[in-house]
Amino acid sequence: MTDPDTHSLLEDAQGIAYGTTMAAFGMIVLTHLGLVTGQTAGLAVLIAYATGWGFGPVFFVINIPFYALGLWRMGWRFTLKTFVSVAALSGLTMVMPGWVSFAQLNPVFGAVLFGLASGSALLALFRHGASLGGVGILALLLQDRLGWRAGWVQLGFDAVLFAAALLILPLSAVAYSFIGALVVNLVIAINHRRDRYIAA
Repeated sequence: MTDPDTHSLLEDAQGIAYGTTMAAFGMIVLTHLGLVTGQTAGLAVLIAYATGWGFGPVFFVINIPFYALGLWRMGWRFTLKTFVSVAALSGLTMVMPGWVSFAQLNPVFGAVLFGLASGSALLALFRHGASLGGVGILALLLQDRLGWRAGWVQLGFDAVLFAAALLILPLSAVAYSFIGALVVNLVIAINHRRDRYIAA
């Protein structure tokens, strides 16, 4: 009999594929508009904007130190799935601009679209025992250990990151970015409830 608290390898694969694809799409929307987001991805975006380096390689490198924390506190399965997710997102953001382009994209709608795509992406990854590394690992750890909602933990980190973003981005871009980050975190805070779902 199948354990209802676990996913099959195929289920995990499709969940991670969905999550990383939607996250990459969200990043394409975000960077097309010149906006920023929170968490480790936001830090990578700010570095990419400031240096001209590609988001994908920066995001991959920034996450390397967090794998030790993930391995120590969350186990090798979570860490391996997270590594695969981070690598897939990094790769997809490097090739997806050749597949998707926008002739017109309203910044408010784009920020909301980014938030919905990224929020659903993170939910899929969380429910299949993975994350996009960095602050996501810390947020999941605090949720599991202390009962703090992952979305609220990430929102606090976002506030600090957005303050830093004001140093290199126009105020209007940061304001639009805040809308996107708020949508991401609301989607996670409202929907990521272990007590409401059978599968972990």
